[in-house]
Amino acid sequence: MTEVSFAKSFLAALDGRPIKLSPDHVEDPKTYQARSAYILPKMPKAISKRKGTSIAPGQERSLVVTVKSLRNPPLDIRLSSQTINTSVHDVKASVAKETGIAEDKIKILHKKKPISDSKVLKDLIGEDDTAVEFSVMVIGGAAAAAAAATAEKPETQSEVAQGLSGADVLQTEEFWGDLKGFLLQRIRDEKIAEDLANTFQEAWKAK
Repeated sequence: MTEVSFAKSFLAALDGRPIKLSPDHVEDPKTYQARSAYILPKMPKAISKRKGTSIAPGQERSLVVTVKSLRNPPLDIRLSSQTINTSVHDVKASVAKETGIAEDKIKILHKKKPISDSKVLKDLIGEDDTAVEFSVMVIGGAAAAAAAATAEKPETQSEVAQGLSGADVLQTEEFWGDLKGFLLQRIRDEKIAEDLANTFQEAWKAK
């Protein structure tokens, strides 16, 4: 190895080592290189400010849930004070309770996309959202709603019997037969029911 090649390799090795400055090193500011101002890049999304909503420790944020449907049957349901851990299944159950439509006939959609029952509200909202809106699709449409309305329709009261009334009814054998049947149903002993019905009938006749 010649002296020149040795010198080159030695200088290259020195250049590869980090420069170490002593603790008392002072550099003349006049020798600083001119540097341009450094501008931070823009954030892709502006940082939203937290709203001044005060939540007590241990208390969950509550939301207003709106469920709408523009098709048959038209629905517009508002569920207030729903926690962020409320599941979509719970929302579906609330809709079923409000409308009487079976849960298996209801599909909940968020932003026009169906969502699974296991999802919770905090998976679908932003950090500062106080409300969320769902759309609902009823399988079978108006037919399912009509079936639910029929199932929940209270039984109509039986028509008032026409005929005798007041003391005239007590003169008929049908009344005392009905009374005996009622007593038998309650007491479940035919002999006691018959004796009691006869007692009532004799007491009325003796009056």
